[in-house]
Amino acid sequence: MWDWVFVLVTAGVAWHGLTYRDADGETEIGHLLFGAIALLFCLRVLFVDILGLI
Repeated sequence: MWDWVFVLVTAGVAWHGLTYRDADGETEIGHLLFGAIALLFCLRVLFVDILGLI
């Protein structure tokens, strides 16, 4: 149960971080960095802990 909650929350953080634009339409390096890190954690928990593929 907690694995699914973790995957959903980190997927939301990753989506926000990777798609965020400021007022000028530019991306920010901080949002991209933390979005990419959240995506890695999300996929790791999904594939290893939930699906047991790796």
